[in-house]
Amino acid sequence: MRHRRNTTKLKRSASHRRSLLANLACSLIDHGKIKTTLGKAKALRPVAEKLITLAKRDDLHSRRLAIAFLHQKETVKKLFSEVAPASKDRQGGYCRITKLGPRTSDAALMAIIEWVDRSADAEASPDEPPETTVAAE
Repeated sequence: MRHRRNTTKLKRSASHRRSLLANLACSLIDHGKIKTTLGKAKALRPVAEKLITLAKRDDLHSRRLAIAFLHQKETVKKLFSEVAPASKDRQGGYCRITKLGPRTSDAALMAIIEWVDRSADAEASPDEPPETTVAAE
C-alpha cells in the first residue's frame, strides 16, 4: 500500500528519476517555462520549489547543495542571481502548472510548468522583436 508515500516513481529507477528531475529543473531555471507531461510536471514542482527555498537563503552551503543536485554551475548561478531574487517576497508556490490536453502521438496529458514571478522581459516571447520607439521630427 502507498500510505503516506509522496514520491511519484514515473516508472523509473531512483537514479534515473533523480537525474530526470535534475535535468527538468535545469531546463526550468534556464528557460523560465517548459512543456512536459503532466506527471513529470507534478513531480518537478516540489523539487523546483525546494531549490528556490535554498537559493533564497543565499549562503555557501545552499549553493553547494544546489550544485550537488543540479550538476551545472552556470544554472546554479542563474538560480541564485535571477530566479530566487524575483521570488524573495513570496512565501511559497513559486511554480505554476497549466494543463494543455493530450499529446497527439500517444495521448499523454501535457502541461506547462513555469515560474509565477517571471520578469517582464522574460514574459515577452523570443519570436517577437523588441519594441522600439521612433522619434518624431
